[in-house]
Amino acid sequence: QLQLVESGGGLVQPGGSLRLSCAASGFTLDRYTISWFRQAPGKEREAVSCIRGSDSSTAYPDSVKGRFTISRDNAKNTVYLQMNSLKPEDTAVYYCATTLTFSGCSFYSRRYDYWGQGTQVSVST
Repeated sequence: QLQLVESGGGLVQPGGSLRLSCAASGFTLDRYTISWFRQAPGKEREAVSCIRGSDSSTAYPDSVKGRFTISRDNAKNTVYLQMNSLKPEDTAVYYCATTLTFSGCSFYSRRYDYWGQGTQVSVST
């Protein structure tokens, strides 16, 4: 059974860093696109990064470009999201997601069929 499990969230001060992990089971993630999304209370879910399975190319929205980095460890079947220079507006529940039917990078959440349970990131003094 395909499963994604996020971890690594927590409370951090503005300007700090966190690294989130997305551990996959039931499939080999280096063949598929994995994306990170976030959702803050009262807001729509938004994509923050994407990594393609075919060539490991990545994509980021302008809101996090230069601060967030997505990477993959094939041996551990895990995708990471390194988040630096965190801001209070980065506070949200962060989810990883994948699809077995689309091979590109998409920021459209409905493209994705499988989601983790989410991990809370809070940026505050």
